[in-house]
Order: sequence, then C-alpha cells, then structure tokens
Amino acid sequence: MSTVHAYAAPSEGAPLERTTIERRELGPLDVLIDIAFAGICHSDIHTVRGDWGPQTYPLAPGHEITGIVAAVGSDVTRHAVGDRVGVGCMVNSCGECRNCLRGDEQFCTAGAVFTYGAIDRDGTVTQGGYSDQVVVTEGFVLRIPDSMPLDTAAPLLCAGITTYSPLRHWNVGPGSRVAVVGLGGLGHMGVQIAHALGAEVTVLSQTLNKKDDGLRLGADHYRATSDRETFRELRSSFDVILNTVSAAIDLRSYLSLLDVNGSMVCVGAPAEPLPLAVSSLIGGRRSLAGSNIGGIRETQEMLDFCAEHGIASEVEVIAASDINVAYERVLASDVRYRFVIDGTTFAD
Repeated sequence: MSTVHAYAAPSEGAPLERTTIERRELGPLDVLIDIAFAGICHSDIHTVRGDWGPQTYPLAPGHEITGIVAAVGSDVTRHAVGDRVGVGCMVNSCGECRNCLRGDEQFCTAGAVFTYGAIDRDGTVTQGGYSDQVVVTEGFVLRIPDSMPLDTAAPLLCAGITTYSPLRHWNVGPGSRVAVVGLGGLGHMGVQIAHALGAEVTVLSQTLNKKDDGLRLGADHYRATSDRETFRELRSSFDVILNTVSAAIDLRSYLSLLDVNGSMVCVGAPAEPLPLAVSSLIGGRRSLAGSNIGGIRETQEMLDFCAEHGIASEVEVIAASDINVAYERVLASDVRYRFVIDGTTFAD
C-alpha cells in the first residue's frame, strides 16, 4: 500500500478534513494517475452526509477525476505514462454478466464497484478523487481528448455522461422537443448535449435568473416554473423531459408537459420519495423513467462527442482547503456550474 494526501469526511455530517488515505500497490493491470482535477458532484455531499444510507468513514469522495498517467502495470496495453486520462463513477465490475458484456457495467448484476464508498473486489473500501493520486484498473480509465482542458473535462465524467446517456437512449435528435429541468451542474450539460444532438431545447427553471446563460449554452426557450402559466402554456409540448434536480418536484405538473408517448427521465436523486398519481401517465401513454450513468464505452463516446462539438463544463476551480465552503455553496445553488478542485492542493 502507498499513502497519498486527501480530504475525507471523518464521520457522518462532519466537515471534510485534510488527511491521508491508502492506495493499493500497482498491479499488472493497474494504472497510477496523478490527479490534476476532481469535480464536486452533489452526490458527493449526499453520500458523505449519509443521505443515501450509512457509510464507512473516513470517506474521501470524488468521481469526476482527470489527470496524467504516472505509471502502469506490466500487462497494461490501453494507457501509457504521460497519457491524459479520466476516471468516472466506477472503478470495477465483474466483467462477465450480461450487462457488463454489453457495455452496461453500471448495471453489473454482481454490483458495480463505485469510485468511493464501495467494497472493491479485494475487500477494501474505495476512496475517491479528493486526493492527489489514484490507482484504477485499466478497463475503467478513460482517454481525455487532447482538445479538452483537464479542468473543464472533469465534470463530464459524471455530469456529462449522466445527461448524455438518457438523451441517447431516448433517441433525442433533430425534431425532438426536449425540456431540461434545472440549470445546474447536470442541467447545463444536458442543454449543451441536447442542442448538439439537434433537439429543440427548453429550460424549465424556478426563475429566469439564469436565462442568459441557458440561451448561451444552446437553449431555444427558457421558462420559469414559479409562473403557473408556464405549465398551462406548455401542456403536451415535449417528447422528453430530462429532470436534473435533486429536490422534490410536483410530478403531476411536469408530466402534463409531455406529449403522447413522451418520457420524463429523472437523473437527479432526491433524498425523499416523490408521490406519483398513475393517472398522470395513463392519460397520454406517458412514461416516467430513471437513468444512471453510462458504461465505459458510452462514456468514452460521450467524451469524444463533447470534444467534437466543443462542449465542456463551466467550472470554478478551487483549492482543496475550500471544499467545505464549496459544499455549502452547492447546497445554496451558488455555483455556475461546477466546482473543480485543483489536485495539486491536496498536499497543501
């Protein structure tokens, strides 16, 4: 084992602290990465605060990781020292089940090994990207296109694939009418990707405060959900609604915005359950669905697509010492649109 600098939560609800964590020694199929940047995802906050269940502490979160390959194991063929790479929400899976074999490792029937807070195949608890180095098996290391800066690429490893995957699965393209609920870390990626796919894009946000940003990012329309006229005027207007918020919403009102055969896809995960009236679905043969991240092959496809179309996350780079302040700002929706930690500051 080797010791690396990190920031971790010592217990549920406690502020993150500067500490050290252990990384396994480089195995034959492993890649050692010097972390350049790590994005702060809302799920990091939910997880370390116990919103999604008990955790093993101390816990270093972070699953939006970019960096440079520092060393590779003897049998590694996909990556070499000096490569620009990324690691997203998964670091392992069984590789043998029907889901893994078709490229949906996130749905591994044995359980995907997530980047932090999961039990890895060797029995250890995974620790995430809030650290200066990470060791990952080569099959879960992604190539960052040369045209992408590593700081703005980091959030694509979660926010990018979380929005790209459902838009592709629900066949969004020219002629599609897409609404994106929320213009935050996920939503600002969803708008860019849906626009690049050729859809007509509408942002549904509580207020018009971010309207200029939404239109600049590729939205055709921007409507305030605090105005009840929005729901009346947009009734039956959309083929796909991408719900990116991690808070409770009135599902009945949003489902009424779907046209016949439309789908509302939830990618944000509120801590509390949402009530649903089935009549909201039956009336228009509508669907309410959920989507997680994508598999490794699709994540690489997303990175290449974003590079081709000039899509990137809009970030505010911070030092590791500012993580706790950044968490409070995320909860207050005071970031446009993703905090990214400078990996060189974990040792400071």
